[in-house]
Amino acid sequence: MASVELHNIHKAYGALPVIHDVSLAIGDGEFIALVGPSGCGKSTLLRMIAGLEEITDGDVSIGGQVVNELTPRERNIAMVFQSYALYPHMTVAQNMGFNLKLSGETKQVIEQRVNEAARMLDLTKLLDRKPAQLSGGQRQRVAMGRAVVRNPAVFLFDEPLSNLDAKLRVQMRSEIKALHQKVQTTSIYVTHDQIEAMTLADRIVVLNQGRIEQQGTPIDLYRQPANLFVAGFIGSPAMNFLDGVADGAEGSPAVRLKDGTQVRIANARKVKPGQTVKIGLRPEHLSLTGNGSALTGQTLLVEPTGAQTHVLFDLAGEQVTAVVDGEAPVRYGEQLKVTVNPDQVYVFDSGSGLAL
Repeated sequence: MASVELHNIHKAYGALPVIHDVSLAIGDGEFIALVGPSGCGKSTLLRMIAGLEEITDGDVSIGGQVVNELTPRERNIAMVFQSYALYPHMTVAQNMGFNLKLSGETKQVIEQRVNEAARMLDLTKLLDRKPAQLSGGQRQRVAMGRAVVRNPAVFLFDEPLSNLDAKLRVQMRSEIKALHQKVQTTSIYVTHDQIEAMTLADRIVVLNQGRIEQQGTPIDLYRQPANLFVAGFIGSPAMNFLDGVADGAEGSPAVRLKDGTQVRIANARKVKPGQTVKIGLRPEHLSLTGNGSALTGQTLLVEPTGAQTHVLFDLAGEQVTAVVDGEAPVRYGEQLKVTVNPDQVYVFDSGSGLAL
């Protein structure tokens, strides 16, 4: 295991900068998720850590050693890609042990490490099969096993589950989590799926246009987003945003929406009367039975999902999603009334986008 540190990392392709002055410290044994929309630079950052992309400026350190000039093999990292990249003519055991064979390990050592990794990933019964005889989830486990047998200092995951169907993604998420708990190897995981990041990572780093917007534990980012971008990216379904103007007397602050609806906010929100703001409402915080500001609008769409129902309704000229438990007592075209607690209303400055 080893710590990983990025010091003022820049990356440009010719005159086009894609990573801007990124610094990040990842502790020994920590599981970090890099998240953000497509094109934000998360895979580029991972490839620079791996040595697959040249660093324009700055340093990458692994285990306290600057590795800018080292090859990927010399960095003692193992990478798992979204494509399995298995050799079709080799068995599972041969695929898992191939890198060890290239490194000159003895047949006995290779067999021992492959068997240990196979037990860990429930692949023992599949060792004699070839990739064509495996399911997508089994192939991804083999790719992970190939990384595990090397006993690397750092695991790098580049969207490893994006080629799997929804059910397999959930299963493989659990297996990656279990793997990390067993081996405790420093892991950096790139994904555009914030649910993967929330469930897997000790800490999430949110990237946007090559810069770090915010980093913290999953629950910190969910409860205390630093700005509009993070608030809209973390959470599923996404946070609702509504334009308004700060209103209300001292001790009872509120935001007045376009249609005049008053939404009470917590005293802790640093707003000034007349200030133009955006409020953020998480769908799961809109309640049919709770106390707080009453919000009413026409129902536009009802989506039952079993344990919950997603309801899209009009509020102050904007489409707002509410997530309610069980079956929602409302149909298309009817009025929906929900409430929101003032402590669960997020407020952002309209100009800067920063949380208030």
